[in-house]
Parts: sequence; C-alpha cells; structure tokens
Amino acid sequence: MAQIDRTPLIRLENIYKHYTLAGETFNALDGVTLTVYKGDFMAIVGPSGSGKSTLMNVLGCLDQPSSGKYFLDGAEVEELSENKLAVIRNTKIGFIFQSFHLLPKLRAIENVELPLVYRGMSASERRERAKESLTKVGLGEKMFHIPNQLSGGQQQRVAIARALAGIPPLLLADEPTGALDSKTSRDVMGLLQELNAEGNTIVLITHDPNVAAQAKRVVRIQDGKLTEERIEAS
Repeated sequence: MAQIDRTPLIRLENIYKHYTLAGETFNALDGVTLTVYKGDFMAIVGPSGSGKSTLMNVLGCLDQPSSGKYFLDGAEVEELSENKLAVIRNTKIGFIFQSFHLLPKLRAIENVELPLVYRGMSASERRERAKESLTKVGLGEKMFHIPNQLSGGQQQRVAIARALAGIPPLLLADEPTGALDSKTSRDVMGLLQELNAEGNTIVLITHDPNVAAQAKRVVRIQDGKLTEERIEAS
C-alpha cells in the first residue's frame, strides 16, 4: 500500500457554511478543520442532513465557504473567482459521482476524453490518455461502447477513468457505490483501493459505514461538525 508522505494536499481551517431558510440561519458546516495528506484514502461518512454533501461541494470547489480557509495543493482557494475555480476543478480534482454523469451518445473513450478538451489538449494526446485510463480500470476492450451497452459497474469504471485521465492530485468520490449492487460495489471499492495503493489521493463521501470502513481514514460528520476519526497505520 502506498505510504502517506504527510504532505498536506487539503487543509480546511475553521470552515463555516451558513444557509438562511425562512428567516433562520443554520450552519451546514460548523467550524470544520481537516487535513488530507498526499496518498490518503479518507472516507467522510454521515447520514442525510449531516453536512457531508456541503463539505463535498466545498472540497470540490463547487461551493465556497461562508468563512474559514481552504488550501488545495498549496493554493488558497476559498476566495478565488469562478473562472479560477473552474480551472482548479478541471486540473486539480477528478470527480466520481453516484449517477456516473456519462453522456449517453458518446462512446466510453469519448466520455473519458471530454474534460481534457477543456484543457486545450491535442486530439492525439487526449485519445492516448483516455486509452490508458480505460485500460487501467479494466475496460480496454470496451472503450468504444456507448453507456447503455455497459453494466452499471462498467459505467462507474468509465467515470473513474474519466476522473483519472487528467492526472489530478485529488480524486473526489461522491457516493460512488450508491447506484450499484453489493457485488459491483465491492468491485468498485477494490478498484479505488488499488488506485490508492498506486499513490492516488482519494476522498470518499458516503452514508454507508461499510463502504467507509474500507478507507484508510474515516471522518464522521454530524450536524456540520467532525465528530470522530479512525486512522490506520500506513
């Protein structure tokens, strides 16, 4: 298993996220402080309404905190413009979603190439990166299939390949097994563990403690606060 080198990839310092509903303000994130190191495999687990989706959105630069500091790969990101945040999302983070988010009319390889188009990468380099990523997730023989020709587990592997293709410092997985049966979920988690063993940093958001238990570190969130952490020796 890859060693964690103790270099912070993510640092959250006293992060708050406020929402106002019907004239009342509540804290979706309530003073969250967290460090994720390069080579980590961390699961953030909590029930619906705990704040984990808000935390995922902040980590993914999809939403900005109300206060506090967020450093990603050495850059302070919480006050950046939307254009700069878009660049960070495209270059620093590989997203893996529960519902795959594949374009149905594009072949697997074209779905994997899509984020690379926005980087201005040449067609030949995009194709090579996509082939390498699909081969890595075990879909080298299905790269020209469209999504409805693939099983749910295979579609999630395409989504993982898409996240990997840009070689981002961080893989952010939001309920990646939520739409899968138990056997396919185990296969996908096994793949994520393999990718982590190769040195990929992974943060996994889940409501399922059995899924979370397969990560190296588990952080529990409840009412916007981090309440417990398990750390395995690495």
